[in-house]
Amino acid sequence: MPAPSRAASFAAGARDTLPMIVGAAPFGLIFGALVATTPLAPWHGQLMSLTVFAGSSQFIAAGLFATGVGYAVLWATTLIVNLRHMLYAANLLPHVKHLDLRWRTVLGFLLTDETFAVTSGHFHRHPDDPLGQWYFLGSGLSMYLNWQVWTLAGLLFGAAFPRLQTLGLDFAMVATFIAIIVPQMARVPWAVATVVAGASAYACQGLPYKLGLLAAVALGIAAGMIMLHAKRRNGARPSRKSGEDDARKPGGMGASGKPAGGAQ
Repeated sequence: MPAPSRAASFAAGARDTLPMIVGAAPFGLIFGALVATTPLAPWHGQLMSLTVFAGSSQFIAAGLFATGVGYAVLWATTLIVNLRHMLYAANLLPHVKHLDLRWRTVLGFLLTDETFAVTSGHFHRHPDDPLGQWYFLGSGLSMYLNWQVWTLAGLLFGAAFPRLQTLGLDFAMVATFIAIIVPQMARVPWAVATVVAGASAYACQGLPYKLGLLAAVALGIAAGMIMLHAKRRNGARPSRKSGEDDARKPGGMGASGKPAGGAQ
C-alpha cells in the first residue's frame, strides 16, 4: 500500500472536518449579522474574522464594543476566553514540536476548538504520522475559509433578516461543542477540566457581568493544565516496578543503576 502524499493528508484533514464546518456555518452567519447591528463597520467584522479567527471571543468583543466598554476590559475578557487554546496547544505540542517556527506559527493561528477536536483524534489514532502537519493544515484551513465565507454572508444579508438570531441557528454551535467535548472525556485531564468548569459555572452564576462564566473558563483550564502536567511528569518518571523488573534480568541494571545478578 503506497504511503499517503501531502495532498492526500491535507484532503483527509479537510474531509474529517466537514461535520464541524457544517456546525460552524450558522455561527459565522449570526456573527456577521450581529456586527451589522453594532457601531462596528462591516469591514471591521470581516477583519476580525480574518485576523482573530476565534468565534467565541469575536462574539464577546462585538457585544462589549456595542456597550461602550473600555479597551482594557474588552482585551482582558477575550484573553480569558481564549486561554483554553493553551490547553489545546499543550496537548498537540508533542506532535508538532519538530516543525520549524513558520509551520508552528501557521498551525497555531489555525487552531480552533473544531480543528483541535479533529486533529487530536487523528494524532491519537496515528501518533507517528510523518505528514500529520498536512492533516492539521487541511483541517484548520478549511475551517478558516468556511468562517470567512459565512461571516461575509452575515454582513451582507444579516440586515435583511433582523430576526436571524431568534431562529435558534446558534444551537448548531452548541451541538458542535458537545460533539467536541464528549470524545475527550475519556482522557483524565479533559474530564477534570470539564467537571471543574461546570461546577464553577454553577457556583459562580450569581456574579455580575457574567464573570461566573469567565471564572469557570479560567478554573477549568487551570485544572486541566495541572492534570496534564502531572500526567506527563509521571509518565516520564521510571516506575519502581520497572526498575525491579530490570534487576531480575541477567545483566540488567537495577534501580540503583548497578548491574544485577551479583558481582560482575
